[in-house]
Amino acid sequence: MGLAAGERLTREKMEAWQLARLRTAVRFVKERSSWYAARLSGVDPNRDLQTLADLNRLPFMTPEDLMEAGEQMVCVPASHVSRIVTLETSGTTGRPKRVYFTEADQELMVDYIANGLKVMVAPTDVFLILMPCQRPGSVGDLVRIGVDRIGARTIPVGILPYDGSRDEEILRLMETEGVSSMLATASAAARLAEKSKDRPGVAGPMRTVLLSAEHVSDEQLIRIDRGWDCKAYEHYGMTEMGLGGAMACAARVGYHPREADILFEIINPETGEVLGEGEWGEVVFTTLTREAMPFLRYRTGDVSRWIPGACPCGSILRRLDRVGDRKVVKGY
Repeated sequence: MGLAAGERLTREKMEAWQLARLRTAVRFVKERSSWYAARLSGVDPNRDLQTLADLNRLPFMTPEDLMEAGEQMVCVPASHVSRIVTLETSGTTGRPKRVYFTEADQELMVDYIANGLKVMVAPTDVFLILMPCQRPGSVGDLVRIGVDRIGARTIPVGILPYDGSRDEEILRLMETEGVSSMLATASAAARLAEKSKDRPGVAGPMRTVLLSAEHVSDEQLIRIDRGWDCKAYEHYGMTEMGLGGAMACAARVGYHPREADILFEIINPETGEVLGEGEWGEVVFTTLTREAMPFLRYRTGDVSRWIPGACPCGSILRRLDRVGDRKVVKGY
């Protein structure tokens, strides 16, 4: 979103932007997608979306919708699609979910990384990427581009070492290259940190680690802290969101969503009622700036809540609590 030089972002300006983008997104999908045109046939964005609270006038989307009608949701010509990510699913149909992106969609993720990671990555850092990054547009590749823009040196290893079979190789690499920051799953980072407690050449340089792609437990955070004595930042996202969804700030209490691009809700998973601050429920999101495959009120199945009050970092952005911390919502 654009602000004039010296103009201060306020909560009111953010919500005005979101409402304007929501109306535009609804018009866009109705014009470009046969599936959305049928689903939203009775919706007039100018008439029906007067406030953000009117978002509940739109129907929910589900992963089953994506599996069954994915291609009909695409809003750009095939020639404009730069990447298709296939997500294998379990269940009775066995159909995969396919999510489509244009170059502009992927640039949004790169920009998000380049700006969001400045809180934990400095130009002097050596940044190790333990996420798939061989293919252009993969999550690790987009992170590499974003970190390059910060000025740090990146080392894209491009694996998810869940089984630990390459841990010794990675530890030697970290020691040789002086790795000071990294992207990894919580399980991989905790295991590497534990194995490097007596290796000052690895533990010494480590300042920060970004944890993504799986739930982060308190036990894993303790193991990372004991092994590296560094700051761990958590990220929440999924492919359907465009990979990036919300990221921890310097305060490291919950995550700030990328609210200029994605509108989040917390709902009662049984009734669909939108819940207020402090109430645990299902995370639902609406993309505001996507081209190839926008999502309107997509149900994630993830559990979180809005953390009440302002963030100590001073941001006007809202805060999602740690996703997956709490599973007591009825129906989970």
